[in-house]
Amino acid sequence: MGRDLQLRAATPEDLEWIYELRHRVYAQELGQHVPDPAGRLRDGLDGDNVYLVAARGATRIGFVSLTPPWLGRYALDKYLTRDELPLLTEDDVFEVRILTVEPRWRATAAAPLLMYAALRWIAARGGRRVVAMGRTELLDMYLAAGLRPVGRTVHSGALTFEVLTGSVTELTKVTMDRYRTTLERLRSAVDWQLDVPFAPRPDGCEHGGASFTAIGTDFRSLHRRHQVVAADVLDAWFPPAPRVRAALTEDPAWAARTSPPTGAEGLLAEIATARALPAETLAVGAGSSDLIFRAFGQWLTPESRVLLTDPGYGEYAHVTERVIGCRVDRFRLRHEDGWRIDPARLSAAVGSGRYDLVVVVNPNNPTGRHAPAAELRSVIAAAPARTRWWIDEAYLGYVDLNESLAGLAATDPRVVVCTSLSKMYALSGMRAAYLVAEPNTASQLRRWTPPWPVSLPAQLAAVEALRDPAYYSDCWRRTHALRRQLAADLAGLDKDVVVEEAVANFLTVTLPSGGPSAAQLVNECRRHDVYLRDLSPLSSEYQGRTVRIAVRDTAENARIVAACQATLDILRPRSASLVSRPEMHEMPEGVPVAGSTR
Repeated sequence: MGRDLQLRAATPEDLEWIYELRHRVYAQELGQHVPDPAGRLRDGLDGDNVYLVAARGATRIGFVSLTPPWLGRYALDKYLTRDELPLLTEDDVFEVRILTVEPRWRATAAAPLLMYAALRWIAARGGRRVVAMGRTELLDMYLAAGLRPVGRTVHSGALTFEVLTGSVTELTKVTMDRYRTTLERLRSAVDWQLDVPFAPRPDGCEHGGASFTAIGTDFRSLHRRHQVVAADVLDAWFPPAPRVRAALTEDPAWAARTSPPTGAEGLLAEIATARALPAETLAVGAGSSDLIFRAFGQWLTPESRVLLTDPGYGEYAHVTERVIGCRVDRFRLRHEDGWRIDPARLSAAVGSGRYDLVVVVNPNNPTGRHAPAAELRSVIAAAPARTRWWIDEAYLGYVDLNESLAGLAATDPRVVVCTSLSKMYALSGMRAAYLVAEPNTASQLRRWTPPWPVSLPAQLAAVEALRDPAYYSDCWRRTHALRRQLAADLAGLDKDVVVEEAVANFLTVTLPSGGPSAAQLVNECRRHDVYLRDLSPLSSEYQGRTVRIAVRDTAENARIVAACQATLDILRPRSASLVSRPEMHEMPEGVPVAGSTR
């Protein structure tokens, strides 16, 4: 396969070929369906499902079909009820169907490449599990690909299938291990036209911060910081307090060469004073991620069971699932509920006592919704004694610091509150955070804290920031005004675009169904040096259509609006040509053969 090999979403022009190839393979070659005089095979999901196509120049090679969970129906519904296959009731299950390759290309890498493309597309939409049907005579091949039978057999025509499932992470790993050499070779040869990167990040976590790549991670082109709008990370739009800047500039040479207080004693004392907390309940770290990795690494094992809100800050899923290997469940926050945590539903979820840890980010990132402290206190009070609660309050200043559960954490051994000083205090570059826990828990974490955990410049900056609450209160108030104006300007771009403000220093923009994807919007805005965050990989609830935008100052907010306007003007005509639905009649289902060359 040469450099003209394409991987792309199907165009309207591809559909007739797809229907014709399906008929040739599944009606004529395999005899699963009765041949149709028109020589075409379609089904009721066509027009709603997604086809990915491999082509070489004008020659189409193969395709795979994907059914996302937000359609509310799957091809498997024709054969099994949801009671018989409860897997289909989960929110992040994508169906992989009818992986089909033209006969002359079946000995090539086309099939594994299409399967890999399907996994990348699914992961980019927040999918965590796939389901498929595989012909029983090819079961060994499916097992080798990482799929596992669920114990259900399906008959269709003359063929028999096993219902199979697998996690996206594990299937991607197996595919990479089996076809690594081929994929690495094809990475530079394939014209990859999908709106998802060819390969996942090395650590498997989709962190934000692509904007710094545009500036230059080698720090040789820092002038670019004045040209790039970094709205993909939630750094503050305002500068640190004047006294912070004064502390950092008074003697920078001394601050750079001098070892800080070993245990950040002065910073701990200042936090205790500012938050009216006993110093023995505190532990500090180089940002909240440092504390998350350190604490979770001490508390959790692969046997631990963890409950995360979904959508939620991606670092928690990364640490618990990929780093530690915990058994992780999701507490779904839904758009139709205003992304709100329902206290009764959360109490019911944790009431069985099966969770070792429950993580709540409040206000939530990325939804921006805040759960009142009184509601969370009630849920925690009623929760089983064995369940530990981790409350992340990185954005609480944008609501009300009096809403903190730090006081509860200082006395209740089940509760830990983590607070980053980065976002609220414009200190993201400094990397400083603290957690609050009852003294025994805090002491244990301090024992696992290396000396000098926070740099001297960061300690100086954090102490001075905590000493100037009036400055930051005014900045938080001004953030709300900037966010409201940005939301109004973005909402004015298109009546079908949904803008949601919430309470913190960011908002979300959801594109209409059938229009451009969030990834397309993000990628196109980068041409204008405007960087936004595609939320799709965080949760299938976003359906691949939502971006998060950090609030910036007035001038940069105007650039964000202009870039979004220009991008929508370009993408809307293109996407409109891709969503026309052909007239269809109901036909029997084609064979889902994920991982096969048929």
